[in-house]
Amino acid sequence: MEDYFSRFLDLAWQLRHQLAQLIEHVFRYIDWIPQHHEFQFSHCYKRSLPTTERYIHGEDSLLPVGNFKKDQPPNGLSETIVVRKSLSSIWQRFPCFLHGFRLGQQLAFHLRKLCSAVASEIHVKLARLLHRFWTTLQGSSKDIGWLQRTKALPCPVDGTNRFKELLHSIRSGMHHLPNTLVYLFIPGLFSNHSPLYFVNTKRIFSKMGLTCHIARIHSEASVEKNARELKLYIEELYWGSGKQVLLLGHSKGGVDAAAALSLYWSELKGKVAGLALVQSPYGGTPVASDILREGQIADKETRRIMELIICKLIKGDIRALEDLTYDKRRDFISKHKLPVDELPIISFHTEASTAPTMLATLSRVAQAELFPWLPLPRFLSASEYAESLLASLKLPVVVPASAAMAVSALHLRLRYGERSDGLVTRRDAEVPGSVVVRPERRLDHAWMVHSTLRKDRAEADATQMCEALMAMLVEIGRKKCC
Repeated sequence: MEDYFSRFLDLAWQLRHQLAQLIEHVFRYIDWIPQHHEFQFSHCYKRSLPTTERYIHGEDSLLPVGNFKKDQPPNGLSETIVVRKSLSSIWQRFPCFLHGFRLGQQLAFHLRKLCSAVASEIHVKLARLLHRFWTTLQGSSKDIGWLQRTKALPCPVDGTNRFKELLHSIRSGMHHLPNTLVYLFIPGLFSNHSPLYFVNTKRIFSKMGLTCHIARIHSEASVEKNARELKLYIEELYWGSGKQVLLLGHSKGGVDAAAALSLYWSELKGKVAGLALVQSPYGGTPVASDILREGQIADKETRRIMELIICKLIKGDIRALEDLTYDKRRDFISKHKLPVDELPIISFHTEASTAPTMLATLSRVAQAELFPWLPLPRFLSASEYAESLLASLKLPVVVPASAAMAVSALHLRLRYGERSDGLVTRRDAEVPGSVVVRPERRLDHAWMVHSTLRKDRAEADATQMCEALMAMLVEIGRKKCC
């Protein structure tokens, strides 16, 4: 495709060059006409131009006088006088003709310059339009998986089998998480507008007697700002409990947590026990890059629309999305190193299902409070009655998040040939030097934090997967200490 565009540009340049040469040849011929005529005039009459001019004004004779007297017409009017008057009239008008010819020549010269300028402008605009079209068509095809192509970065280690073993034991009733740690969940982008983000996981962790928190950060802020807030939050938890903090970040939350460790590792060393990045675009995401890429068709209009949505409606920062582009992630990773050698880090990524049944799947993102319309039976105990009463006051708010992820995953698969969870490709979610978990189960980007109305009891839920990831972090940390 790129070869066709280059050939088209070469053809346009050759046409412009041929047009310019044609115009130059025409005007060179125009410049040659007066010189050619003057040469013929002097060559035919073998007289100087001043002598001819004196003859026209009657000061000299061009032919012998005797000949005219013999051939003089009977009417008494000399032919010599008639010719002399005619030539005198033509000679008097000749400066006007010459001046008009020079004006026409100058006009033609300026017209040639104008045509050349217009041709150059058309060529520049055509090349710019083709470049924008090619940039839009190419998209993120050269950026996806750039971390794996960088030879200077360490290779990840596969830990999928061990993860499956831990997950199986957890589903069998064996829990491995110690209560000597503080477990901190870091939500992703737009989590402030999803009240149930990590809520179910935190509730189950609390029932197991574990100290668990959800980081209350402004998810629509930039990565560096959230990294600073997480650093302060981790220090507050550490000094308040005296326990190390185990981090699990989902989506942009994993990027924020990794940035906090990269920027403030000298201050957080010894306070953090490990980090699990769940479906996090550590290397970037094609969704953010394709939306905010400069130089593509309608790039300025698209950016204004996103600024209106994020800045005006959501009250966020456009840098929250911009920091997830490939250019920003490449620049940040090259400047700030993640301590993968000193800290256990896990990368977890999945692939979304694109089956037609996913279009009917609804995800619970919030709940509405209602008044009880029907009286509840009084034979329940006090605790059961209170729990049933609270349940009757809540109505789940659902959105087709899984359907949207399925459509987005299908788009990325058809356009780039990449497997993804709908927002993050699998190759961009692997942190160099980390332990990578690649489950075969089809899970979209929203499944890990939002429960679906249709639950499969035969498979592990999101809470059990989070517990297995954190148990795996604890196990890797113990091996590093040994």
